[in-house]
Amino acid sequence: MTPAARLAAAASILDSIAQGRQPAEAVLKAWGGANRYAGSKDRRAIADRVYKVLRARGRLSWIMGGREDGRALVIGSLAALDGLPLEEIEALHSGDGYGPRPLSKQERSRITAGTDDLPGWVAAGLPEFVVEDFKATFGERWTEEARALMQPRAPIDLRVNGARTTVDAVEAELVEAGLTPERTPWSPWGLRLPSEPPPNVQALDAFKTGLVEIQDEGSQVACWLAGAAPRTTVVDYCAGGGGKTLGLAQAMAGEGTLVASDVVKKRVDNIRPRLERAGVEADLRVLGPNGGGLEDLNGQADLVFVDAPCSGSGTWRRRPEDAWRLTADEVDRLHALQVRILGQASKLVKPGGRLVYVTCSMLSRENEASADAFEAAHPAFAPVAVATPWGEEAPRLRLSPATTNTDGFFLAVYERTA
Repeated sequence: MTPAARLAAAASILDSIAQGRQPAEAVLKAWGGANRYAGSKDRRAIADRVYKVLRARGRLSWIMGGREDGRALVIGSLAALDGLPLEEIEALHSGDGYGPRPLSKQERSRITAGTDDLPGWVAAGLPEFVVEDFKATFGERWTEEARALMQPRAPIDLRVNGARTTVDAVEAELVEAGLTPERTPWSPWGLRLPSEPPPNVQALDAFKTGLVEIQDEGSQVACWLAGAAPRTTVVDYCAGGGGKTLGLAQAMAGEGTLVASDVVKKRVDNIRPRLERAGVEADLRVLGPNGGGLEDLNGQADLVFVDAPCSGSGTWRRRPEDAWRLTADEVDRLHALQVRILGQASKLVKPGGRLVYVTCSMLSRENEASADAFEAAHPAFAPVAVATPWGEEAPRLRLSPATTNTDGFFLAVYERTA
């Protein structure tokens, strides 16, 4: 493919991403499958352009006069991100072959206008409605947090399955496979791989045999701090894909009762092969639309872990397209859902037991506000200080790309006192 044809393909893929809800990775994969003529270098160059645009989408739309179509965003990226002069951009838009059509007069004007007057939210690279939240939460550090959240290519973290092997053994195996793992600073079971070049973790023998799972270090830390222990009853209330179920199982060392539940049957079904690969067991339950299905455990659980549905804003460095799909109304809806789920899950906790609330969000509406609302409505649950991985105690814990080089996470712990 010519450089111009790659740009046209990137613009088309960006339009497909904007028109649907699929992850960018899935859209790119589907495009590659439907266009077999594109070689590996072509697909890599197109993917790089797509992700580059997604991370700077707010800025590029602003430069292009508010346009959000793929063509405009790609043109803006050539000027603002690549620094190409107008003449080179025009050469790439000659309309020849499979390349994009020539620039319009307005497009020429936009890319030569300059970007000295960018509003703060545009310069930060975040959706406009979340900026005030970031300022209130992080103070003077808000721009640092914003930049880190939208940085390119987060590392790939692995959690070693301590029931089957050791960190040293897996590290040696990865080195033998030609990779360069590093120990994660906070999780004692974590190994980190660079994202360039992107490793095919699922092709590794260590993954196929259940010695490792792909799990961000922040997620590992959340499981570790939850306090799961052997010979206890633990409920992973919103188990999703089961990543944290496996982390909790490791903390339980194969002793006790572990229940993993979710309202979506397909998610629950997908957990089973992961459990089998890791060599651990859990009681899998599908919840009803109102959270029913665990009444037999009311007042019985030592730990109820609630990884609540959220915006996923803490993972925007991995899925930047999600930043531009989120709305303030959706955040409000999620906040109400989180408070309701916490209320339902709290019924399972026995006196003296723990309720742990976790999100992978950076937004206070989903984090502190949801925790505050739960506390106000449930005085029988007392907040418990969190012993952070770096040796301090905090009433609640926040992790973020800028502060801990993890995905963004929030964690609050409660003990049922009555």
